[in-house]
Amino acid sequence: MTEALLQAVLSGLCVGGAYALVALGFSVTFTTTKTLNFSHGEFVSAGAFVGMSVLFLAIGKPLTATSFGDAEPGAAAQLMALLGALGVMGLLGWLLYAIGVRPFAGRPGMAWVMSTLGFGVILQSIGLAIWGPKPVVVPSPVGDHIIRFMGVGVRPQELLTLGLAVVVMIGFDFVMNRTLLGKAMRAVAANGAVASLMGINTKAIMVIAFVVSSALAGLSGFLLAPIAQASLFMGLTVGLKGFSGAMIGGLSNPRGCVIGGFALGVIESMVNLWQAQWREVAIFALVILVLAFRPTGLFGARTVEKV
Repeated sequence: MTEALLQAVLSGLCVGGAYALVALGFSVTFTTTKTLNFSHGEFVSAGAFVGMSVLFLAIGKPLTATSFGDAEPGAAAQLMALLGALGVMGLLGWLLYAIGVRPFAGRPGMAWVMSTLGFGVILQSIGLAIWGPKPVVVPSPVGDHIIRFMGVGVRPQELLTLGLAVVVMIGFDFVMNRTLLGKAMRAVAANGAVASLMGINTKAIMVIAFVVSSALAGLSGFLLAPIAQASLFMGLTVGLKGFSGAMIGGLSNPRGCVIGGFALGVIESMVNLWQAQWREVAIFALVILVLAFRPTGLFGARTVEKV
C-alpha cells in the first residue's frame, strides 16, 4: 500500500507539473491584462504538434507524417523541436493578443472571450486539416525505459516534465521578484494606468504576458506528447485541469497557481487508486467547494506592494 501511495504521489507530481505550467500561463495573462486565453488548451495541443513537426523534418520525413516508425531523433533534433515549439507558440500568443484581445480591451462586454475561443477553433481546424484526428506516438528525448527505486516505477520523460516545470517556475519567480521586467509586470498588474504614467510601456508588457503564457502552453504540450501521445484533442483536458488548478490556487497569485496545478495532479492520481471513474467528479467537486468558500482561490488574497 505504501508503494502504491508513493507511486500515485510521484505520478501526480509529474502530471501536475504540466498542469502547473498551464495554470501559470493563465495567471500571467490575467494579472497583466485582466483577460484569459480561453483557447489555452488548443495552444497546448499546437505546441505538441509543432514540436513533433520539427522532429519529422529533422529526420527527413514530411511535415504531414503521422508516424516516426523506427526513427529516433537525436538530442540536437529534440532541442530544435523544443525551441521551435516555444518560438511558434510565442508568436501565436502575440498574434492572439494583437487580433483577438487588444481590439476589445477596455470596451464594455466580453467580446475577447469569443475571440479567444474562436482562435482556438481555428488552430484546431488547421491542425485537423494537416495531420487529421489520429494520435501520434512521439519518441521521448530521454528514452522510455522504466526507472525503479523504493518499489516505485517512473518514466524518464515524467521526471523530465517535473524537473523542467520546477526550473521554469523558479526562473519565473526570480524574474518577477528580482528583475526590472518583473517589477514592470507587477506594476501593470497592480494598476495599468498608474504604471503607464510612471513610464512603463504597458502595451509591451501585455504582449510579453501573452507571449510567455502561450510559450508555457507550448512547453506543456511538448513535454506531455511523449507521455500521452500527441493529439489535437489532448489540450482540452490539460487546459481545463490547468485552469482548475489556477482557480484553486488563485488566478491573481502565480505561486498559488503553481501549487494548485501540482495539488490537482496529485489528487487526480490518488483518486485513481480508489476508482478511476470518479476522478473527474472528485476534481471538479473540489474546485466548486474551494470557490464556494474562497472565491479568489486559496492563495488569491490581494496584497498591496510598492514597486
